[in-house]
Amino acid sequence: MNGTSTLLLVVGLFLLGGVISFVKQGLPRGVIALLGAGSALCLLAGALRLGA
Repeated sequence: MNGTSTLLLVVGLFLLGGVISFVKQGLPRGVIALLGAGSALCLLAGALRLGA
């Protein structure tokens, strides 16, 4: 596990926490969808870098 994959996974989890928080606050779905997509991409990139 190198630094880049760790950083991507941590950022992805941070953004996922933001999604959960924004859903509880009732923010617009567009904001939640954008944050969720960013979180998913970070987590996917981090997971793919683990395999490389």
